[in-house]
Amino acid sequence: MEREEVELVYKEIFPFWTEIAETDRDVICRHSLSLTYPKGTNIHDGSECSGVIFVRSGSLRLYIMSDEGKDITLYRLYKGDMCMLSASCVLQAVTFDVFIDAEEDSECYVISGPAFAAVSERNPCVKIFALETAVSRFSDVMWVLQQILFLSMDKRLAIFLSDEAVRTGSDTILFTHGQIARYMGSAREVVSRMLKYFANEGIVEVSRGGIKILDKKRLRSLAH
Repeated sequence: MEREEVELVYKEIFPFWTEIAETDRDVICRHSLSLTYPKGTNIHDGSECSGVIFVRSGSLRLYIMSDEGKDITLYRLYKGDMCMLSASCVLQAVTFDVFIDAEEDSECYVISGPAFAAVSERNPCVKIFALETAVSRFSDVMWVLQQILFLSMDKRLAIFLSDEAVRTGSDTILFTHGQIARYMGSAREVVSRMLKYFANEGIVEVSRGGIKILDKKRLRSLAH
């Protein structure tokens, strides 16, 4: 990967870039890889320091998993997003394991965790950036936990469908019942029953092609 290419990107995304020494900028660039992950690839399994991930295209899903194999989606990363939780050697205060999968074919820049950690030890501005980036994601994590603990299933499903429609700009949600269940930290059977209820109420139409929202106003009222 050409140094000039990656440095142009890092100038845009790292506010500390002009504050650190040229030698440290060189370390980050030399220890960066441009990687393509096919849909369904596990990028990070929680067992090692995979590095700092910057999404250039596609989308990634970050989740935690129980000993029984049940997983809960914490948040998703899209073009322009960065993940610090995959670099445990940079953020040693993060002691829980997270997993990351490619939801779509995705192109990413990955900076070696040890290299980034070494630069952050020499530059407080880099360490502060890493902490702020990680902390900003914990509001997403808390929102997920709040939904699981305190919101009813119909409200949670309405929020999920509404958010996806806004994100994609489409009234058709192209996810299976099992995928929605994983994103919501629920069981597929529960999601299927709730979608059947929504369909009977004329809020959505469920088919093999996905879930089509028929009554946005009713869905929004359930979400709020």
